[in-house]
Amino acid sequence: MTENSDDILNRLPARLKEARRAQGLSLEAVANLSGVSRSMVSQIERGESSPTIATLWNLTRALQVDFAGLLEAAEAADRIDTLRASEVPSIDNMGQGCRIRILSPPEDAGGHEVYDISFKPGGTLNSQPHARGTREQLTVLDGAVRVTSGAAAQDLGPGDTARYAADIPHKISASGDGPARVFLIVKTA
Repeated sequence: MTENSDDILNRLPARLKEARRAQGLSLEAVANLSGVSRSMVSQIERGESSPTIATLWNLTRALQVDFAGLLEAAEAADRIDTLRASEVPSIDNMGQGCRIRILSPPEDAGGHEVYDISFKPGGTLNSQPHARGTREQLTVLDGAVRVTSGAAAQDLGPGDTARYAADIPHKISASGDGPARVFLIVKTA
C-alpha cells in the first residue's frame, strides 16, 4: 500500500515529539545535540514547519531513532521484535570459563550494550579499559561473583547489583564453589 506525502507529514510531528520524550530530552537538549534551533524543533513538533531532509536527519541522529522508522505507518510500531534463545549471539572464547550472550541489538554497540554472562566454577572475564567514561552495571542472577574495577573489589550474591567504572581494567569472576550468572549493562558516555 502506497502512502501519500501528506500522511507522512501528518505523522512526523507526533513521532518526533514521542522520540524526544522517550529519550527524556528537552527541546533545548535536542537543539544542542542536533544543531537545529530550539524554535525550529518546537515548530516541527507542532506541525507548523516541515523539516528539510538534512534537518530531519540531524534530529533523528540526535534522538537516536531510525530515520525510516519515523516515517512508517503506525502498524509498524505496533509489533514486537523477537529473538529466540537459539538465535541470541554468543561468545565463548572471551575470558576463561564464561559464556557471553549478547542481548542488545547490533546498532547499540558502543553505546548501550546488554549481556547475559554465565560462568563455570572459577570462570573469569578480564576486560581491558573501554572508552573514557564507560560504566557497567552488573546484577547477579545466580551464584556468587567478585567484581574488580581498578583497585576496588566487591563480592556479590544473587540479587546484588554493582555499578563501576569500566574505563579502567576490570574483572568479573565466579566466586564460591558453583557456577554463576550475571546480567550486565555497559553504558558508554
